[in-house]
Formats: sequence, C-alpha cells, structure tokens
Amino acid sequence: MSIFNSLTTAVAGINAQSTAFTNLSNNIANSQTTGYKASTTSFQDFVSSSLRSSSSDAVSDGVGAVTHTSTQQQGTVSASTNSLAVAISGNGFFDVSKESGQATSGTERFSDQQYYTRNGDFYEDKNGYLVNTSGYYLDGYQADATTGTLGTSLTQINVSNVVFRPTETTKLTMTGDVGSTTLPSSGAATTTTSSTIYDSQSASHTLDVTWTQDSANPLKWTVSASDPSDSSAISATPYTVTFDSSGAIASVTDSSGDAVGSSLSGATASIPITANYNGTSQSIALNIGTIGSSSATTLSTTSSTSTTPTLTSDSVTSGTYEGVEMESDGSVMAEFSNGDTQLVGKIALSSFANADGLSAVDGQAYVGTAQSGSATTGVVGANGTGTLETSSVESSTTDLTSDLSGLIVAQEAYTANTKVVTTANQLLQSTIAMIQ
Repeated sequence: MSIFNSLTTAVAGINAQSTAFTNLSNNIANSQTTGYKASTTSFQDFVSSSLRSSSSDAVSDGVGAVTHTSTQQQGTVSASTNSLAVAISGNGFFDVSKESGQATSGTERFSDQQYYTRNGDFYEDKNGYLVNTSGYYLDGYQADATTGTLGTSLTQINVSNVVFRPTETTKLTMTGDVGSTTLPSSGAATTTTSSTIYDSQSASHTLDVTWTQDSANPLKWTVSASDPSDSSAISATPYTVTFDSSGAIASVTDSSGDAVGSSLSGATASIPITANYNGTSQSIALNIGTIGSSSATTLSTTSSTSTTPTLTSDSVTSGTYEGVEMESDGSVMAEFSNGDTQLVGKIALSSFANADGLSAVDGQAYVGTAQSGSATTGVVGANGTGTLETSSVESSTTDLTSDLSGLIVAQEAYTANTKVVTTANQLLQSTIAMIQ
C-alpha cells in the first residue's frame, strides 16, 4: 500500500503545484491591470489515520493548495491623464453596477446585483454614466438637478443633461435716487424696489426693499425688506438711513439707534437682511453705497418727485455645462463656462468586516459572501474607508520579481513530484516482476 500511497501523494503534489503555477501565471499576466489584487498560494498537508507507525506518530498523506487574495492590499497610486480616474488610498471599494440588457430610450438598464471594485479608471459613456475600463458603472448619491440636494439612495451616477442652478443670493447692491432731500407736497414719500433672489436650493423668490421718508425730517428714511408672497420669510427689522443735505448717506442705524458699521466717510453702508427658506437661514447684505458718497443710493436735491432705484443681485443665473471633475472627498462636480462648479453627485465607498472573504468575478470586481459579511456603505472616509486620489489609478499588486522567482520554485517542485511518480512506477514494475 505504501507504493500506491506514494503515487497519490505525488499526484496531490502535482495538483498543488499546478494551482501555484496558475496563480503565479495569473499574477504575472495582470501585472499591468488597474486595481488587480495578486493571489498567493499556501500549502497544507493531509494526514491519513491508517498510516501510523507503532509509536502512533501521524504520517503525511498528501498536500493541498490554498489560494488567498488580499483584497485590501494597497497598490501603488500612479498619476493618470484621465481626469475622471480616482484611486482609493486606504480601505474600501467603489460600489459599481453591471449593465443588464439593451439600453431603452438612451438609458442603460442595470442588474440588481451589487459589485465592488478597486478599479477607479472611469470615463463618461454616451449616455452620461461613469463606467470603468472593465465595464462596471460607478454608483453613488445623485444630486437633485433642480435643488442640488444630495440623495440618500445608492444609484448609478449620471452627468448628462446637467443644467446650471442659480447661485444663492448673498448680496444686493442698490443704486439711484430713493427720493428727495425735501418733503413732497403730498406728504412723506415711499419707494419700493423689487428684486429676484435665490435660496440655497436655487429656488427664486421676490424681495421688496421699501424706503419710507420721515415726515419730520426729510433726510431720514426707514428701510425695510419683505417677501410679498411669504410674510414670515424675511426679517422685518427696520433700519434708519440718514442722508446729508447733499443727498449722500450720512449714517445707518438699527431700530435701537445703534450704528450699523462705521459712520466715517468712505465706510461701506450695508444693511443686513435675514431670510429663511426651506428651514435654512440665509444672510443677504444690502449694499446701499458709501458713507459720504453720492455714487450709489442717494437723495435728489433738485426734484421732489420720487424715483425707483435699481437692485442688482450677486446671484449667477446662467452658465454653459463643460464637463465634470472629481474631488478628493468623492464629490462629482459639474464645470461651467462662468467658472462655477456645482455638485452632480457623490461617490460611495463600501467596507466589509472581512474583505478577503469577497468572491472575485471578471473585471477586477467582487461580490459579497457570507464570509465577507454585509457591505457598510457611505461617503468617502466613513466606515473605515480611505481617501481618494484624483486623476490617479491604483496599480496591480503583482510583485514580478517575487512571482518570477516563485515560478521557478513551482516548476522544480512540480518536476520533483513527477519523479516520484516515475520512481513509484519502477518499484511497482519490480514488484510485479517478482512473481513472473
């Protein structure tokens, strides 16, 4: 039985070295594959309980090969000419999807299976989706096209049909005469100027700025702001603006009589306005000019006829979409011709209790298993995930020097096992010849 046992042991050795040879060959073949994680081969012996010496020592009866892939081993991060390429530095995987079936009306259809990868070499396909070189589509949190609010459900990030969202209003500039230095014959004058403002979600609102002349002192005016469609949206605190006899602004005070800013000549005259839309506070500075200057908001010294000054907002309302850029925090930003950038979506990263328990599939991707545990998914940096390097890719973890050396060892071990088979065959032939 020992000769036959040596044959099976040698065959087990051949199979084990074949597995090692396969792993080494695969590593070498993928030495330039973005995001590839090299496999290593470990060996374990088998013991037969029927092959024990009189001292009950265990006798080895074969060998088995165990393949191990360290999915979180960090590959070298290298610069890329692809501006949409991102590499993970640290733990975590990109959440990606696989296309399923034909596109309908220019929109891809995706499988419900969730995949994970370290290949961040993404580019934009014809329908605006971000897909990597292995054909996996980047998942994340899509921003609402109208409000810019980031979604909470994982979906395929799409950058098509991006439209510029008006920016939040932070400053209004007023110019022109609000009235006269004299009291009109009809009594104290009132002037209202309207302007369109935008909140943090790019929704438009109307802001009225009303100037009311003091009947006792025609150089003193009360300024208030309101939203004609929402009485509670704008702070109603009035401010008093006093002009000098030349029609220039002399001072700005609040309802308590305290100066708002400096009253020195040349200081900026600004009135704070507080708005609240969608539960978000918004501060707007109403710039009415400069103390002592007649270049902005003024009173006319030549006419008692009330005029309407103009209001100019700092909101940017238009821009031509030019492409997207990746940020290190995972933000996918749309770039516009006016120089502004706006959020389109945010990349999601997933972590696992046992990332090495993931099951590999084609294209440097993995699927979750019972051994890996469930994915914990969130934004970049959350749940123990690493950071992102933009315009970069993660190289293969193959160590060519080590693997080529290991290839020689595997070859020699394979040859040695074949020699065992040959020798066992000769011994068997000699045993058979004994009875001839």
